[in-house]
Amino acid sequence: MKRNVIIFTGLSVLLVVLFVFDILTGAADVPLSALWTEGTAHNIIFGLRLPKSLTAVLAGVSLSLSGLLMQTLFRNPLAGPSVLGVSGGATLGVAMLVFLGALFGFTVSAWTTVLSAILGATVVLLLAMLVAAGVSDNVTLLIVGMMIGAIAAALVNVLQNFADPDSLKLFITWTLGSLSSVGWQEMRVLVPVILAGATISVGLLKSLNGLQLGEDYAAALGVPVKLVRTLIILSTGLLAGGITAFCGPVSFVGVAIPHLARGLFRTANHHVTLPASALLGADLLLLCDIICYSSTYPLPISTVSALFGAPVVMYVVMRKKS
Repeated sequence: MKRNVIIFTGLSVLLVVLFVFDILTGAADVPLSALWTEGTAHNIIFGLRLPKSLTAVLAGVSLSLSGLLMQTLFRNPLAGPSVLGVSGGATLGVAMLVFLGALFGFTVSAWTTVLSAILGATVVLLLAMLVAAGVSDNVTLLIVGMMIGAIAAALVNVLQNFADPDSLKLFITWTLGSLSSVGWQEMRVLVPVILAGATISVGLLKSLNGLQLGEDYAAALGVPVKLVRTLIILSTGLLAGGITAFCGPVSFVGVAIPHLARGLFRTANHHVTLPASALLGADLLLLCDIICYSSTYPLPISTVSALFGAPVVMYVVMRKKS
């Protein structure tokens, strides 16, 4: 217990340190004191860097929690936020806007991109919830989710095949992921969506502990399995779909962070791993964002997150094989 308190305290302090460093990192050297003074430096920090850093925290928390929920639901260490095809649905929504918009003369803006991504994610989410209500087998749900994602990916490839170069470049840029596209106006939509998804996940803590031992055991403990499954899917859709809509796909965070949380705290108890995953995810995304903007030309967030997340996933696979 004392060990957990020390680790939680360390991760919390690290979060504050990384948050400050992220605000200070960028092409222009701006002191933190500029936040309280008028001028260009104030506009850079308050208008650009502060919302970007907050978005990094929200993205890390959201993707980590949704990954933990998926791994618990399917009892699969490699399950992540994209396993139900929610991210694929968001990507398909943006692809349809960009490619068909260029064909029919639709206006492609930041808000139309977000709305199309949310619409695509919502459609896939509703399909997943409909399937979840009709089947009692998680394996079937997993397979259906993977097939929905595969269909979405296939449709995206078809649209790319007929796209003009400018539209293709715009879409590929979105798929690389970016935290800087979220400003204070977008935050008014993103924060409530993430809070709703996180609140549902916190409310499921007791049920998640039962569910990770198997559906039969959970049912014997009085857990309403079908209702819990539907709520997990809803929470994942809000968390992963909201971040994907505003920031684009961010890879490997949702798969890797829950494993780091379980390993660091040496427990699978969701009362510990859920807040631990949220803290670790926020820390990791802030670190990735600092690295992205430490170079002359900013790197895509998904590229840097993959460099951290992919080795963790490889380790998990190798450990399962041994």
